[in-house]
Amino acid sequence: MKHLISLLAFSFLIGCDGEKSNEPTNPNLKYKIEGDTVTITGYDKKVSGELIIPAIIKGKPVTKIGDEAFRDCTSLTSITIPDSVTSIGGGAFYRCSSLTSITIPDSVTSIGVSAFAFCESLTSIAIPDSVTSIGSGAFYGTSLTTIQVGAENVNYADVNGVLFNPEKNFLHTYPAGKTGANYVIPDSVTSIGDEAFRGCSSLMSIKIPDSVTSIGSSAFFGCPSLTSITIPDGVTSIGNYAFYRCSSLTSITIGKGVTSIGGSAFCLCESITSITIPDGVTSIGDEAFLRCTSLTSIKIPDSVNSIGEKAFLNCTNLSAVTFLGDAPKIGANAFKESSPTIYREADAKGWGDTLAGRPVKLITEKP
Repeated sequence: MKHLISLLAFSFLIGCDGEKSNEPTNPNLKYKIEGDTVTITGYDKKVSGELIIPAIIKGKPVTKIGDEAFRDCTSLTSITIPDSVTSIGGGAFYRCSSLTSITIPDSVTSIGVSAFAFCESLTSIAIPDSVTSIGSGAFYGTSLTTIQVGAENVNYADVNGVLFNPEKNFLHTYPAGKTGANYVIPDSVTSIGDEAFRGCSSLMSIKIPDSVTSIGSSAFFGCPSLTSITIPDGVTSIGNYAFYRCSSLTSITIGKGVTSIGGSAFCLCESITSITIPDGVTSIGDEAFLRCTSLTSIKIPDSVNSIGEKAFLNCTNLSAVTFLGDAPKIGANAFKESSPTIYREADAKGWGDTLAGRPVKLITEKP
């Protein structure tokens, strides 16, 4: 009798454990168990419609949506994230182009780089009070018209749907789908974040206040309607890809405080006809003006001592580049597929008959 009772008890325990270890889980959902928690790692890209992510898998809480877990799940229309989740990884929902709604629960503290990038159908999102960090480009390529932040969030704030830090001195994200052709950045802003205005196709003009001292990488990447911009004197550097593919940009004024122009900063700005580089600039990055096909001439101040590779590649209408100082260190193919004549001062040092394959003449010989 004792053996029978023990056997029944053992069977009962096995059954209970079995139920815990075999809880029904969406067969299309991929995950990994790390210690006492679960990270969602992937999902069948062919599945469409709504998805409810479970809070518990194998008796353990789901706490993370891993990097690129739902990348290219283009048929998902709605995703519900459980309250157990504390972090959303980089590119977690990248290119979920049919996604129209997602609830970010109050448990989430971090949203990774490019987490919702190219969620083209996403028009609004609410950032809960719990979020302490949002990666750059988290909402790039969406149709967001507004970003809302919980009233009790101490790390972020929104002003008319634009995402800032609480002090309003750091502009994090301007929603790409926000309507209106003009935007005046508040005077409180000192820093424009990486990818802050990336893909804002409606903006034709942006006024940058004198208070701004830094412009992040890809800050205005792919703003095809932007026609002109003035960078204030307080800015010291223009980040990589800052104005990449701003195809309607015809003129730009660079402030006197700028000392470096990042790689690909004005690459594919095919409408720029003229640009003045101020005296303080010491370096021009790789591919900085690549394929600026409307640029006809440019003057390089004597402060510039280095020009990167392919800096003026495929500037097909560039006929004259005037240098006011000594010959700079210059990268390979700086003028490839361009045919300018280089003009220099008579008393400048380090010059030969050519520079990066282009003929060098004195400024006095300039037509």
